[in-house]
Amino acid sequence: MPISEICNREVVIVQPNDTALEAARLMRQHHVGDVVVVEDRGGVRIPVGVVTDRDLVVEIMAPELDAATITVGDIMVPDLVTVKENTGMFEAIEYMRAKGVRRLPVVNDSGALVGILTLDDLLELLAEELLALAKLVKYEQKKETMTRR
Repeated sequence: MPISEICNREVVIVQPNDTALEAARLMRQHHVGDVVVVEDRGGVRIPVGVVTDRDLVVEIMAPELDAATITVGDIMVPDLVTVKENTGMFEAIEYMRAKGVRRLPVVNDSGALVGILTLDDLLELLAEELLALAKLVKYEQKKETMTRR
């Protein structure tokens, strides 16, 4: 299954010159733990970074910096890891593990942002799949019990 079928397409975005305070407000407003930093290149939103709630705590709050003056471009991770929308789920999971990331912006062939894949989303999906398998086993056991009395 390609990740385009499971990624969240409602991505909260900011521009590199937006403040860390604005990023924090957006995270609170949308109940998310990250924002994707994008640059507009010819009308196409290209992801260039991610800022997480942890980044805000470690980079802004702990050293007691002014979140209203620090930009997300100042604190975002410079080497953004993305994945193409036609990538398979298992391949995306392996890529996340290899790169040590919990959030993976999803892009199309032009590099435009189309969604985001998070560890939380994957855990929820996999838990649902495991539950379906467990129900199948239970059903098969019940079926066998009924037919072999």
